[in-house]
Amino acid sequence: MAASKPVEPQSGTGLPRWQLALLVGTPIVLGVGAVYLWNRSRTKERKDTGERKTPEGSASPSPLDRAQAAKNKGNKYFKAGKYENAIQCYTEAIGLCPTEQKTDLSTFYQNRAAAYEQLMKWTEVVQDCSQAVELNPRYIKALFRRAKALEKLDNKKECLEDVTAVCILEAFQNQQSMLLADKVLKQLGKEKAKDKYKNREPMMPSPQFIKSYFSSFTDDIISQPLQKGEKKDEDKDKEGEAQDNGSGYLKAKQYMEEENYDKIISECTKEIESGGRYTAEALLLRATFYLLIGNATAAQPDLDRVINMHDANVKLRANALIKRGSMYMQQQQPMLSTQDFNMAAEIDTRNPDVYHHRGQLKILLDQVDEAVGDFDECILLRPDSALAQAQKCFALYRQAYTGNNPSQVQTAMDGFEDVIRRFPKCAEGYALYAQALTDQQQFGKADEMYDKCIELEPDNATTYVHKGLLQLQWKQDLDLGLELISKAIEIDNKCDFAYETMGTIEVQRGNLDKAIEMFNKAINLAKSEMEMAHLYSLCDAAYAQTEVARKYGLKPPTL
Repeated sequence: MAASKPVEPQSGTGLPRWQLALLVGTPIVLGVGAVYLWNRSRTKERKDTGERKTPEGSASPSPLDRAQAAKNKGNKYFKAGKYENAIQCYTEAIGLCPTEQKTDLSTFYQNRAAAYEQLMKWTEVVQDCSQAVELNPRYIKALFRRAKALEKLDNKKECLEDVTAVCILEAFQNQQSMLLADKVLKQLGKEKAKDKYKNREPMMPSPQFIKSYFSSFTDDIISQPLQKGEKKDEDKDKEGEAQDNGSGYLKAKQYMEEENYDKIISECTKEIESGGRYTAEALLLRATFYLLIGNATAAQPDLDRVINMHDANVKLRANALIKRGSMYMQQQQPMLSTQDFNMAAEIDTRNPDVYHHRGQLKILLDQVDEAVGDFDECILLRPDSALAQAQKCFALYRQAYTGNNPSQVQTAMDGFEDVIRRFPKCAEGYALYAQALTDQQQFGKADEMYDKCIELEPDNATTYVHKGLLQLQWKQDLDLGLELISKAIEIDNKCDFAYETMGTIEVQRGNLDKAIEMFNKAINLAKSEMEMAHLYSLCDAAYAQTEVARKYGLKPPTL
């Protein structure tokens, strides 16, 4: 689908990606063995905070005994739903408890916080939990209760820090704390991305990214080279064009051929404002580059105009629908996206691009059978479409893999072999095959496929990132993995995927400040608000871990 990243396999762990960024239980290369060892060491450190040895030989109840009695009475009121009475008893227990009995005192504060929680007195909950945590810094119940109260008070930053501490202390064994962390990270990411994306400085992606984007269209007028007679110096006298400078659209096309992309939007604007003969083409080309720099707000009116130009070339209108549909999908509006793709198929039934990009949409919507049908239609219309052939194989593979069907998996793998045999120059075919081979733990052959990609497209930074990740999974070779990802950044310093991956690895190495730096670089390069929100979630997860380490000394395992 236009402007989207290649479809990648989900992590086999089923865990959210922010959890990998936290590295608190499933490091990429350490595996479950390290988690087991860490859990054992953590278990040895834990002490039961709920038990107290009763003093022997006491002639009369000690202050601590009286405090415990008050607490027990409070517990009975709590179970009966009489929370005000419970609060009075817990307050009495707090007053009676000797200050040196920190474990007991922290329990009394935590119990009173639980009663306040039932009355939805969130500020009081936070205050009492804070007292409990001050007395017992690794008190999981108090930390989690405070996290929930902070969420109610809309204090997401401190809520995230508390729930991060809880996740680490519980080694990610508690679904409730994990769900709260995921929820808060997504909320923070969306809030920050909304403000940042609105005011971001537009940035042109790398030439390699732009060329890859346009190569996903085969029936697109605006991406075709200038024809003889269309050169800008030969068109100055055409009717409807500016007599002094020629057609702005044709100049923009010339700049495209020269890879001078920064001038394209302004030249298209000249064509549009002059009412030139290529107005529809200029609107579509300008909208396309607005999308490439991440300015969907500016792109949509241009796309709308082209779509509503019923006398314009149907290829232009269909292409505009594909791009608007892709934009809607990035904005998480699948219904609008589907409507646009369906309309494109109605007005231009024999356009292979429509079926190719709609097939990618269907994969994202987990409608694999429909995706395969669209890829088949694309192949029928354009049998030499190597990209559609490769993506069909990948769709079939994912369906078989997730459905745990070994015979269908093998059929899909055989299909990949056929694709790379028939289309040896299609880098995407090797890349998708490599992802499937990695799933199957055929690491050596996957590495060979990535080498083929690099041979065909030496300037494609994304391939270096995938190859670097493979070294981590296959050989646990951290140095080679980082070297390849650094090479990706050297090739394309605008590759947000490389910075994101580097950030995740740096978290796992315990280099949190470096990780945050990498995530921030990726954020500034994000091509959509949704992508930016995801990156903010990773960055916030790393920052929360730095605060947890500073406050509580919690240091999960590192690579």
